Amino acid sequence: MTALDVRALEERALNAWPAQQTLIAGGWVFRCAGGCTKRANSANALAPWANFETVRREAEAFYASKGLPAIFRLSPLAPAGCDAALAGAGYTALEPSLVMVAPPGRHEMAPQVELASQPSGEWLEGIVAANNVPLALRPAHDAIVRNIPVPAAFATLRQNGQAAGFGLAVRERGAVGLYDIVILPSWRGHGLGRMMTQALMGWGQTGGAVASYLQVHESSKVAVSLYERLGFREAYRYHYRMAPA
Repeated sequence: MTALDVRALEERALNAWPAQQTLIAGGWVFRCAGGCTKRANSANALAPWANFETVRREAEAFYASKGLPAIFRLSPLAPAGCDAALAGAGYTALEPSLVMVAPPGRHEMAPQVELASQPSGEWLEGIVAANNVPLALRPAHDAIVRNIPVPAAFATLRQNGQAAGFGLAVRERGAVGLYDIVILPSWRGHGLGRMMTQALMGWGQTGGAVASYLQVHESSKVAVSLYERLGFREAYRYHYRMAPA
């Protein structure tokens, strides 16, 4: 992918998971959401131009003022040498992840998957339980998903009348992003992850999306294999660096 392609996906991902506060410094976006998820509480490069040591000091001061550790999310847009500089400063590498993209295709929207434009109480409870969101961070988490500024679909997959899985899709500028697709442990191994993913892709395409994208931990081999079978291919990688305690 070109740098412009990467930036377009990075912008969509930032919009899909909005922070409560942002500060732009030297072409980096410092995001803060009360410590709820690294995605919403990290420094992300979009069009970096400033000296990185200056950016690092500014990020550390910003996050310290919020009572949070400085975290950098390093995509291909981050300048060369950032990773080594952070490692040298004692920052720990975390969560190597893939950004995967898929071309258009026909995807069935199974009747077992219920889609809503706003998160229900059941959806919120299911997502925070599946992702082990601490109780203290629950208000920040709920604020993030309720404030997504672009069209979103909150999916609940039912089996025998009971919720068996949850997912989120966000549509913007001709692409649908898939987030937080989870199947409850007792229902795994029955093809429900595929059903959920296809339903969300279908929702996006019904609204005009001509491509799909997602982010997945590199270590999630089962999920990566599922997405590859659905036509997703690796576009680029990213990881986090977190400041020492």
